[in-house]
Amino acid sequence: MNAETLFKPYDQAFAANPYPVYAQLRAECPVFVSAKFGMTFFTRYRDIVRLLTDKRFGRTMDHLPGNTGRDNAEPFDWSDLPAYNRYVRVNLLESEGADHARIRRLLSQALNPRTVAELSGRIREASRRILDTLLPAGKMDFLAEFAEVLPVEIISELLGWPAADRHRLRPWSAHIVRLYEKDHSSEDRHRAEQATQEFAEMIDQLASLRRRKPQDDLISSLAATEDQEGGLSRDELIATCMLLLNAGHEATVNAAGNGLLALLRHPEQLARLRQEPAMLEPAVEEMLRYDPPLHLFHRFALEDLEFGGHEFRGGDMAGLLYGSANRDPAAFPDPDRFDIGRQPNRHLAFGAATHFCLGAPLARLELRTMLGDLVALTRDIELVDEQPAYHTGLVFRGLKNLRIRYSA
Repeated sequence: MNAETLFKPYDQAFAANPYPVYAQLRAECPVFVSAKFGMTFFTRYRDIVRLLTDKRFGRTMDHLPGNTGRDNAEPFDWSDLPAYNRYVRVNLLESEGADHARIRRLLSQALNPRTVAELSGRIREASRRILDTLLPAGKMDFLAEFAEVLPVEIISELLGWPAADRHRLRPWSAHIVRLYEKDHSSEDRHRAEQATQEFAEMIDQLASLRRRKPQDDLISSLAATEDQEGGLSRDELIATCMLLLNAGHEATVNAAGNGLLALLRHPEQLARLRQEPAMLEPAVEEMLRYDPPLHLFHRFALEDLEFGGHEFRGGDMAGLLYGSANRDPAAFPDPDRFDIGRQPNRHLAFGAATHFCLGAPLARLELRTMLGDLVALTRDIELVDEQPAYHTGLVFRGLKNLRIRYSA
């Protein structure tokens, strides 16, 4: 079997439903080398979990002794992206070793469980306020009017972002994360570089202000570490704030749309959730497993090695297909069944091990609030479009829109 004839993440047909292809790949070609994408893909849950915990792989090679540039095998030209390259190199997601541990520790202290728990009331208030304006119409684009609005408001409040400039965050985020996909254009690169520059300048200004006059926000907390031994550099502070917006916000929006669509396509599960509101927490976990917002996470081989019967040279890339792993029957009984009561549910929507998503508690809280409020405050929800269109993509999985109608 030629895996690349099946694996076409930038085709609309694949985007509409990649899971039958994943099933065939797991059965017939669970590990395959792709010349087109320049990496070796893994499709099975067990292999992917092992890769995430294998210290011979990492997100970068910059931390290795003697490596002074970007990843040796990186086929990406950064010459027209100086700002993007500058901040990507030092963000938490793309770092390894001592720097990763240091940045993660500092961010964990600022974004701690108490901080997230204290946001619960603000998230609920914002959710109800937004829905109060939307529900009387009897219809909405769930993504554009609700799922994209609430996370931006919350991350803005968390960072301490001025209300007058919040409208810039969503476009900046969309332009920056577009470069994660392999099919980006030269215009995409220009927009990403400009967005990075503008975003960085704004964070830099805010961090300087917060150092002189701290407030109760994340930028103040992070800026305070600049004077500490082992604290954040200004570049690391800027990169961390960008990552909080880009990774957290994009994932939450996609997870909300994918999750609601799954719920609406399984009316018996929606009815169960209405009858048993306490099922909301496992329901969100099942949504994250069933159709996760992130389908690919890549890692570099840090040395010449053998893994799963395949030889890697230092700098070779391994592609971890989370979307496939979450439907692996070896890890999840009857994996194509959407079951809001599924237990246990050790999905990989937020990754695992060292690079497990620090924003997962906040994302889960936002998803439970948005979807719980929508279900509680509406009746007879139905899709306007029988087959809503997905964005094509190797990395992210999300809908272009999700139009619904309902009785309030």
